[in-house]
Amino acid sequence: MTHRNRSLVLAAGLVALTGFAVTANSARSLPFGNPLRISINAEASNAGTVQFKITNTSNQAIKVPSWQLPSGALDTDLFDVYLNGQKVEYVGKMIKRGPVSDADFITLRPGESKLVSADLSSVYDMTTDGEYSIRFKSYLQGAKTEKGQMLTSTNGRMALLQSPDMRTSIRSAAPTFSDLQIDMQEKAASASTKATTVVNGVTYVGCTSARTTTAGSAVVEARKYASNAKAYLTAGTAGPRYTTWFGSYTSTRYNNAKAHFTAINTALAQTGGQIKINCGCNQNYFAYVYPNQPYQIYVCKAFWSAGLTGTDSKAGTLVHETSHFDIVANTDDVVYGQSGAKSLAISNPTDAGRNADTHEYFAENTPFQN
Repeated sequence: MTHRNRSLVLAAGLVALTGFAVTANSARSLPFGNPLRISINAEASNAGTVQFKITNTSNQAIKVPSWQLPSGALDTDLFDVYLNGQKVEYVGKMIKRGPVSDADFITLRPGESKLVSADLSSVYDMTTDGEYSIRFKSYLQGAKTEKGQMLTSTNGRMALLQSPDMRTSIRSAAPTFSDLQIDMQEKAASASTKATTVVNGVTYVGCTSARTTTAGSAVVEARKYASNAKAYLTAGTAGPRYTTWFGSYTSTRYNNAKAHFTAINTALAQTGGQIKINCGCNQNYFAYVYPNQPYQIYVCKAFWSAGLTGTDSKAGTLVHETSHFDIVANTDDVVYGQSGAKSLAISNPTDAGRNADTHEYFAENTPFQN
């Protein structure tokens, strides 16, 4: 993608992240802390590109799922980006991933540093001149040592990699149409060239008749999930079903969840072809969406092998992905899986309230809770 000429000035220091190793015992059940350190610098030769230096300060090899760290091809919302105090839109993919496999890990040997360049403007709308603030934030879910110890925070919960805010100034000559907008148009045009059909008020893009039938059943069940979740929250219920996934009750957080499911239910209930199921994805994901392109959901390999309902189901996946759209609930992929979502509800209920898998598991309600 061709980007606008701009001048990027980053003020950033070494980011010291929480954690230190437990030395008394190397048993897998003991917390290890977080030995990773990260520093950030701008690349003057390529405006908009930032270089990250990630260092393993421990005496053990550390393995981290690749999408939890910056990479040259960003496909995860890992940053809080603000322009003059206003949140900047993330326009990249929002992916529901399957269980972590060995192939997903990046390994950092003891004392090793990795240099990674990432162009933040490729997935964040940084096309407007002004003063930017950037913060890196990633839960290290599944990150572990070579001996199998999980990286944790100092309180023994999931390790969090987080930087202080970085101030950024961008100056550029504005074109008539931003490159990001053009890129989004190209993606939409590419999708529209595939065979489309509308069945029972849902648009299917590039789907076989068999997959259209299967996905149609998933839409029906997803609507039931969304309606049930909305009814639970509208009734004011705050039982184990709520606290397991969204954490301790406060009226603010509860009303946030209620507003989310009201919007999810409204979005999924549309029957005029607005919902688009795109069968063109061949990745091992469940599905993904572009949050600023409602209501197109790209379903992938794991979607087709999932159950119609239940945990990590086809119907639940559609609830998950619908929650991502900016005009629906604007959720993020903070953590994945039931274990991660339960842990997040305890350690950070606010983050649980914006986590897409949390919304999916609340809607699926498997195993059943009142």
